[in-house]
Amino acid sequence: MDIRNKQIFTLLVGIVLFSACYYDKKDQIYPQVTMTTCDTTNITYGVTVTNILTANCTSCHGTTTANLSGGGILLNSYAAVKPYVTNGKLINSILQNGQASAMPKNGTKLDVCTINKMVLWVNKGALNN
Repeated sequence: MDIRNKQIFTLLVGIVLFSACYYDKKDQIYPQVTMTTCDTTNITYGVTVTNILTANCTSCHGTTTANLSGGGILLNSYAAVKPYVTNGKLINSILQNGQASAMPKNGTKLDVCTINKMVLWVNKGALNN
């Protein structure tokens, strides 16, 4: 090999070696996922379930709106909610599993934590507490 070919070969080897050395910042490659906890230790109708229903359901299924946009279904009291718990439609609606009308209607599915709280309340007997 003449000197010119050795220089080109050395340059190519150098380019390959330096391009192979690649350092990234860990947090850019693997962004930290913030895990939020879902507190299901004290699920009650009087606090947890009513807050979920108020935030997600009673705009259509409240006293003044149930007959207009809520299909006549009231979810504004324990007595009104209980039949939908008993027949499975409340949970099947929020699970959006095809067993009942998917709720919230034309909205995004409730987050996993909220669904878990409702399922837990029902599985523990859907008490009026």
